[in-house]
Amino acid sequence: MAGDQGAADDDVTTDEIGAALRDVARLGGFFALDVVRGPASGEGGLTPDGFAALAGTVNERCGTAEARVGVSVAHLGLAARLWSPVLACALVHGVVPVMATVEWAGEGSALRLAGARGRRAPRPGVGFADAVAAQADGVLQRVESHLPAKVAPGLLAGNSASALVGSAAQLLRSRPGLRGPLTELTRGLLETGRLRGTGRITGPGPIFRRRSCCLYYRVPGGSTCGDCCLTR
Repeated sequence: MAGDQGAADDDVTTDEIGAALRDVARLGGFFALDVVRGPASGEGGLTPDGFAALAGTVNERCGTAEARVGVSVAHLGLAARLWSPVLACALVHGVVPVMATVEWAGEGSALRLAGARGRRAPRPGVGFADAVAAQADGVLQRVESHLPAKVAPGLLAGNSASALVGSAAQLLRSRPGLRGPLTELTRGLLETGRLRGTGRITGPGPIFRRRSCCLYYRVPGGSTCGDCCLTR
């Protein structure tokens, strides 16, 4: 009973989490996460069909028929859309949005939440990284269980880590006063779960060097990304 009461005490109001999400949406497109009232659409959140359509669109735009390339690039973009609002809400407002009801916001890559729920962020160093990872990388891993093409698990974990650090860098540019706690949380996240061993921070940007490749170099006219293991 005491544990249940403690969990209830950590809940934040719908208005508070909604206000936090509206505020961080001003940081840029990947931080935008609309909230709609009422229950989820009934389509099962981030549906496999929705992701397959997104990956197919990526293949068409990039001019490649290699299915795993479209899957990886679409997955990397989805990871950024999950990490960005969760990371920003946790550090700017001290709340972690519950992403259980995240779903596609129509055609395309935009996301929304059916109802706004959140929890008070744990104190730094006391489950903080785990709480943030559960609502971003945890959702991403559920999507990965039904991908339309086989992609190496290490690549997917590397995509998540790359998106995390990219989101952190964008947040830092907008909120430079967060450098200390943002650096601490990002480093903690890179030691959490499957993100451990995906790469390392090499500079204060934060600059990241991953140990895998997202396959974008296989796109006609494509190249390696700045954090790629293939970049010298």
